[in-house]
Amino acid sequence: MEIKRVGSQPSARGPSDWFTGSVRVDMLAMAPSPARVSCASVTFEPGARTAWHTHPLGQTLVVTSGFGLVQRDGGAIEEIRPGDVVWFPPGERHWHGASATTGMTHIAIQESLDGKSVDWMEHVTDGQYAER
Repeated sequence: MEIKRVGSQPSARGPSDWFTGSVRVDMLAMAPSPARVSCASVTFEPGARTAWHTHPLGQTLVVTSGFGLVQRDGGAIEEIRPGDVVWFPPGERHWHGASATTGMTHIAIQESLDGKSVDWMEHVTDGQYAER
C-alpha cells in the first residue's frame, strides 16, 4: 500500500503546447508497472481548454466542480457538470475544458500503451470553442 498525502506533490501549470488559457494539473497517481493507469485533477479557469487529442486506450473524466464543455471530433459541444462522467473511446479525437464564464475541475483517468497515454494535436481555435 502507498498513501500520497495531499500537498506532497507540487501543482503544475498546464503547458501551452497542450492547453489554451490557465490550467492547473495536480497528479494524483501514476501506478508502477505492470499497471498502466494514471490520473490527475485538472482545473481549468474560464475559457481554458485542452488542445485536440486522443488516448490509445481511452480516457474517463469525472467532473468534480464547475461547468465545462467537451467535444468529440464531428460531434456537438456538450455541457458537463459536477457528478458527470465522460468516456472517450480509444483513438477518439476530442477536447475538454471550462465554459467561457465558469471554471471547471475534473479528474482525468487514462492508461498508457507502450509508455504513451496521449497524442496531442492542434489547439482548439476560438471559433471552434464558440460554436455553441
